Amino acid sequence: MVAKVMSAGVVGVDGYLVEIECDTGPGLNSFEVVGLPEVAVRESRVRIRSALENCGFEFPSRKVTVNMAPADVPKRGTTYDLPQAIALLAASGIVPHQELDGTLVLGELSLTGEVRPVPGVLPMTLAARDRGFRRIFLPQANAAEAGVVRNIEVLPVHMFDQVVHHLRGDESIDPTVPSVPADLAEFPFDMADVKGQEFVKEALVIAAAGGHNVLMVGAPGSGKTMLARRLPTLMPPLSLEEALETTKIYSVAGLLSRDRGLVTGRPFRAPHHTLSHAALVGGGAIPRPGEVSLAHNGVLFLDELPEFPRAVLECLRQPLEDRSVTVSRATMSCTFPASFMLVASLNPCPCGHKGSEQRECRCDDYAVQRYMSRISGPLLDRIDLHVAVRGVQFDRLQGGRTGPSSAEMRSRVIAARKVQAGRFTGATTSCNAVMSGREVSRFCRLGDKGTRLLRQAFEFKGLSARSYDRVLKVARTIADLDGREDLGEADVAQALQYRDMDRFVS
Repeated sequence: MVAKVMSAGVVGVDGYLVEIECDTGPGLNSFEVVGLPEVAVRESRVRIRSALENCGFEFPSRKVTVNMAPADVPKRGTTYDLPQAIALLAASGIVPHQELDGTLVLGELSLTGEVRPVPGVLPMTLAARDRGFRRIFLPQANAAEAGVVRNIEVLPVHMFDQVVHHLRGDESIDPTVPSVPADLAEFPFDMADVKGQEFVKEALVIAAAGGHNVLMVGAPGSGKTMLARRLPTLMPPLSLEEALETTKIYSVAGLLSRDRGLVTGRPFRAPHHTLSHAALVGGGAIPRPGEVSLAHNGVLFLDELPEFPRAVLECLRQPLEDRSVTVSRATMSCTFPASFMLVASLNPCPCGHKGSEQRECRCDDYAVQRYMSRISGPLLDRIDLHVAVRGVQFDRLQGGRTGPSSAEMRSRVIAARKVQAGRFTGATTSCNAVMSGREVSRFCRLGDKGTRLLRQAFEFKGLSARSYDRVLKVARTIADLDGREDLGEADVAQALQYRDMDRFVS
């Protein structure tokens, strides 16, 4: 007898359906799995046999053949343990076939029959709902993750025999109640903690309002890392769609908290400078998302930028332009989303005190040039705002006064984002930083004075065509923060002020 059970897998960050067919027929006692199973899938027969016997079911003394379709796609991981076991019992007549219609099953089995959690449950649940499935059996530890998906019944199970008894009608499993947090904002830090640095704070407000990349240059201890960690507190709270996108990535990467099924705060990723290419953009024999994808809809902070290998930094070019990254391997090619704000910091010289009023710099011009040459011009060209971070005076540190809070600054950002949302209605553009060339021409028109100023900067500073577009995008954001529709000369001048990288290395 042949029985069919539907399960699912993940390619990239998207789920796809897998049909598991189980046939029990005459022959020697054997268990064979076909359909490009990897080692963990082939080993499932050992776990399934032990789980069945420890839960009071008899393993059939027949020839068992399991086929996983589509047969030309590699099957990886332990997700298919539970559906294979259910298919085996259905083929043996223990589980009624009709109860499997419209049902998706996934989960890993222990030798005792316990159902263990698996990664990638959210994209698999979304794929099941979109294909019209009415319910899904999954590990209890993954219930919160799948519970954010509506219009599908989520049945969490702790032991294998619970599924069998539910399908046979002996006892029922209480479904998970769909739950999405009402407030998707999480702010563990506050910009009010930072004393002084008003110029840098204003630059970060502009960056948050338009989704622009930022480079902070300053001496050690001037507050670059402190400011960067508080940038997510200035950004608008995640929308439900953004939260689901981000959660899918963390689910596939196996980094999702079991207590909370949804990533509710803007991601902030700060990898160490020793990371590899694969850790940054994703990779491995089975492509997994890297730091640029884990920072999707959030912030990627690269502290001490020149310390990162130059070859690794060059990998940022594609995701900074395309807002996605494609990882190709011999067996497959996966595209991961990577729409993030890049925030980088560096010292003005190897000793860090060039231009400092407190300490003398010990570096000669050649050492400074060699230090800065570790960062390529094309990468710097993709960073919209270049900001100098000066040291804070003692009196400011001792004083009790602080600047505006993150909530006050965030209100300005949200107001500017609402203006942009109205401007890009019906388009895929989400903020000024990702405007296309056609949108820049339409929404960033300059008057005569602004055009003259930008022309002078283009000629004397040697700006590239990319820099030209990015200056206009930043100027558009500055005008949005001030509530003005037309771009003025002052907006262009302020935007140009943030692209003068020469003052840090001269």
